Amino acid sequence: MPQTVTAWFELTADQRSLVGPLREFLKAEVAPGAVQRDETGEFPASIVQELGAMGVFGLQVPEELGGAGLDTATSALVIEEIAAVDGSLALTVASHNSLCVGHLLVAADAAQRREWLPPLATAERLGAWALTEPGAGSDAAALATKATRTSEGYAITGSKQFITQGTVGGVYVVMARTAEAAPGAARSDGISAFVLPGETPGLMRGKPEKKLGLRSSDTTPLVFDGVRVGGGALLGREGAAFADVARVLSGGRIGIGAMGIGLGRAALEKAGRYALERRQFGQALAKHQAVAFKLAEMATELEAARLLVMKAAALRDAGRDHTLAAAMAKLKGSVAGVNACDAAIQVLGGYGYLRDYEVERYWRDARLTRIGEGTDEIQHLIIAREYLRQLE
Repeated sequence: MPQTVTAWFELTADQRSLVGPLREFLKAEVAPGAVQRDETGEFPASIVQELGAMGVFGLQVPEELGGAGLDTATSALVIEEIAAVDGSLALTVASHNSLCVGHLLVAADAAQRREWLPPLATAERLGAWALTEPGAGSDAAALATKATRTSEGYAITGSKQFITQGTVGGVYVVMARTAEAAPGAARSDGISAFVLPGETPGLMRGKPEKKLGLRSSDTTPLVFDGVRVGGGALLGREGAAFADVARVLSGGRIGIGAMGIGLGRAALEKAGRYALERRQFGQALAKHQAVAFKLAEMATELEAARLLVMKAAALRDAGRDHTLAAAMAKLKGSVAGVNACDAAIQVLGGYGYLRDYEVERYWRDARLTRIGEGTDEIQHLIIAREYLRQLE
């Protein structure tokens, strides 16, 4: 089981009580089948249920609603641990907690929390978050899905793309336009959020996507064919959901940064062990400066990324603005993770290109972290905007 790069902080008692058993579970129950699931794309339903019983699917849900009631820092550590073993499972956990559950924690009223959070916290129902559309990716405010008022609530019509837990979700948080933005107003005005069960008539799930990596994470398009929901499905204020979306994405970026670190950490350990065992030109690869320096760079970049993730988590837990820190954490964590995986392939040489040695799987899985929850380019825009705002 890959360990953290350096023990720069001590886990609290609560963190140890979760992370210790989690590591053992991952080693015994998740790691042995990770390669096979990557090959077949099979969703690990039984593993999800076991992790649900451990509290992993209700990381930040309050204890009185059936969750673990953990802070953001501990949640990030959990995602890192899972990613170091199975990136697909880490994405399932991260998206469920950060996006669907995260939006409910941000915007749901007391009655909605009581209805939806308990089954999500135990993985009785998995959560999906539907923002992206075929014509609205980085430009999320361009979404075209519409929610039209009816006598009983709303009718939702449109389509979504790249939805994690698309076919296995039991609870969906869906962004739809309830009004066109007024002239001169922000294009995001008029976007609302709705929560609905997976069995809602008119909600149609497409075929799972064939992906480069993260193959046992469920990703599909969705179609809403006049889906009818009551007024109680509205999350927050009508037409004002985009501010909540921004808050949800900031929290999600911390998790994606942690996921990138976990995958990079696994690659670093594979490369380090291989370099110690493999002999070339009469000595271990690790004794060659070119390889040793590569390992040093990997370790340093991953540790720097982890510090940024923990900073963003601390700001979020303190209730402070973490927009800038989360964008930095996500950017650094994802890039450091992908670079570490790529470097590990280089250290292993021809073996790194083979499925049997797993580092190519880590790279394929990590590559998505530079796209999900906002591409590298979007993170650069956010970082520049927030930094320059501080100078005004």
